[in-house]
Amino acid sequence: MARPSQKKDKGQTDQGVLGIKGPSAAGKNSRSKNRIRVETLSPQTGELFTGKSSGDEGVPSEFSRQTSPESSAAATVAHATVPKSLVKFIIALFLAPVAWVMTRTFSHSFATSVKHGLLASQSFGCFAGGIILFGVFYLIIPRNMLMLPYVFGHEVTHALWVKLFGGTVADHFHVSMEGGHVLTDRVNTWIALAPYFFPIYSLLVITLYGAASIATDMSPYRWVLFLLIGLTMAFHLVFTFLLIIKGQPDLHYGGTFFSLMVIYLINLSIITCLLLVTGKEISLHSFAEDFVKNTFDFIEFSRAVIIWISEWIGNIRAGFGHS
Repeated sequence: MARPSQKKDKGQTDQGVLGIKGPSAAGKNSRSKNRIRVETLSPQTGELFTGKSSGDEGVPSEFSRQTSPESSAAATVAHATVPKSLVKFIIALFLAPVAWVMTRTFSHSFATSVKHGLLASQSFGCFAGGIILFGVFYLIIPRNMLMLPYVFGHEVTHALWVKLFGGTVADHFHVSMEGGHVLTDRVNTWIALAPYFFPIYSLLVITLYGAASIATDMSPYRWVLFLLIGLTMAFHLVFTFLLIIKGQPDLHYGGTFFSLMVIYLINLSIITCLLLVTGKEISLHSFAEDFVKNTFDFIEFSRAVIIWISEWIGNIRAGFGHS
């Protein structure tokens, strides 16, 4: 994988690398196969943040820092601040109940839609057909060939989100069946996690369908839309899951717990939107009402658990007091 150039012309910004390392790039360590590696050279401190593959020895819980002598003073000041990983871990603790409520609400809405004939609808049938079609592709097409479109979409997503946050993407853009990378001068949690919650191919299908609908009547081809959405969403979710269970360093950048909560909630929100579109008996208003109800149910359940734990601890203390 290309690294930031040590010699820079005047005015040139420091660059980093975001990409997927394939089998040949992993070297002798076969466990690094198809791992994602994120690097960036901080313009503020001169520190090289390197996301290590989980197949490497001594994998840190966050990106290792290689500090140059010129940046030691700045690094000392940075280390004196509250670690962002701790802040994001606390945020993730608050997101966990939201994920539980969201999951329960979605499950209830899906069950309601099924009772009212969701499975018999053309939209759901085509969506499910797309999922099955991807399953067929996944079984008969070699994995490295499937990796090529995934790597391309992954790197394009990184590049789009770099642009979204005002960063610069260099012309050097490498994609192959063995991996890929994109050079950029900026990386943050959202840029690192974007490929895991931003289904770029599904959004591309929806965008093209919407653009075509402006020029002509696309309603006869609505089944094609849901077929392709099912295929591309299955592609996105399956490869996201496979890369997550391999311990991608992208997750370490924002803290693994926080990253998983963000990825899960956003992907579930996207699937919920698809359910709202296809499920005739479910509306945004009814979903919101159910979400609020489940939120209060969770609060009451948490309150009951806290009271039970308090009483249990009180009984233990009372038992020790009598002994």
